[in-house]
Amino acid sequence: MTDFLEKINSCVWGKGLIFLLIVTGIIYTVKLRFIQFRIVPFFLKNPPDKKQFRTVCMSLGTAMGTGNITGVASAVAVGGAGAVFWMWVSAFFGMALVYAENSLSVTYSKEDVKGSMAYLAKGLGSPVLAGIFAVFCITACIGMGGMVQVNTFAESLESCVNISKYILAVSVFIMIFLVTSGGAERIGKTAQFLLPLVSVLYMTGCIIVLFVFRKNIPHAFGEIFGQALGIRQFAGGISGYTVSKAVSTGIRRGIFSNEAGLGSSPILHSSADSDNPKLQGMWSMTEVFFDTMICCTLTALTIICTSCDNIQTAFSAVMGKYSLPFLAVAMAVFAFCTVIGWYYCGETAFKYLSGGRHGKIFCIMFSVVVSLGAVMTMKTVWTLSDIFNGLMAFPNLVGLILLINKVKVNP
Repeated sequence: MTDFLEKINSCVWGKGLIFLLIVTGIIYTVKLRFIQFRIVPFFLKNPPDKKQFRTVCMSLGTAMGTGNITGVASAVAVGGAGAVFWMWVSAFFGMALVYAENSLSVTYSKEDVKGSMAYLAKGLGSPVLAGIFAVFCITACIGMGGMVQVNTFAESLESCVNISKYILAVSVFIMIFLVTSGGAERIGKTAQFLLPLVSVLYMTGCIIVLFVFRKNIPHAFGEIFGQALGIRQFAGGISGYTVSKAVSTGIRRGIFSNEAGLGSSPILHSSADSDNPKLQGMWSMTEVFFDTMICCTLTALTIICTSCDNIQTAFSAVMGKYSLPFLAVAMAVFAFCTVIGWYYCGETAFKYLSGGRHGKIFCIMFSVVVSLGAVMTMKTVWTLSDIFNGLMAFPNLVGLILLINKVKVNP
């Protein structure tokens, strides 16, 4: 069964989807006249209000999960240092995608239908395609956005605290239910309180390690560019397979990290009060930049500069025995913010399918199922989650491609 699911996963996340995401990102980059370079000037003139900042934290929380720590380490291990460069490439073009997603979402979202489902159902005129997206979104929110995050955190916690998995599962259930039952406002306030503080602490930890190993930073960048572009491989007469691996691993990891083009970001931004398509689009680009270009890059540089195979070993070179509890706390917060953010995506999709009814039932069901991630073996869940996460992209990209004339730089 596992082998069969892996084959399906390979098909879903094959070259076709990666190519489609990147090409669509390139098309939107050209159409929007390289809008990525206008982020800083725009926000100097348009500082966020409290409500907007809360929405950004909730949306960023879904992207900055445990994958920003463990996933990046895996990408470097599989694709080499060159994978980091291709993560940057995917993030750059992904910023144009999330701008388009959120611009369309603001244009078409109403009280009864929001986010990606709004522009698929109303903009494209296809409620069926919106329904298919909603089903994939619900399954992805329970798997990748929920159980996987809880499982990764539980494994991290076990390494430094002796606690029963069942007690942990009950505790997780209570915390998730207390937050998600309060809707978007409570989810946003929780993410606004937790995410900035822990993000700064985690990045500070990476910067401290990099300062200690600062002599290795030029070499690390040399490895990133050399392996990404095949310079070292060409000089050594090595086949292009290594470069190909760096490209595919880096782009895929970047998409997993920032979720650009998958359709989750516009659902989260639909909770904001703003009806300005450009404002929501610009803020969503900032989230991709912060998630991949800053947080993931710091993780990757920390691992490469210390010549370690994971972030915990890299941190232990400087923090010693304190590295385990430090990372356990960071992963717990990142995982929790991802879970509650993805809950909002799943709830919005569920309400679309149910006609706005039975929201409390979904809240209880989500809290119960996701908390089981603390006690389950997750190999199959990981694979299924990858599949449904990737399947979200197909109907979403159809909408982005067919509605391209509705997206404007100055809507």
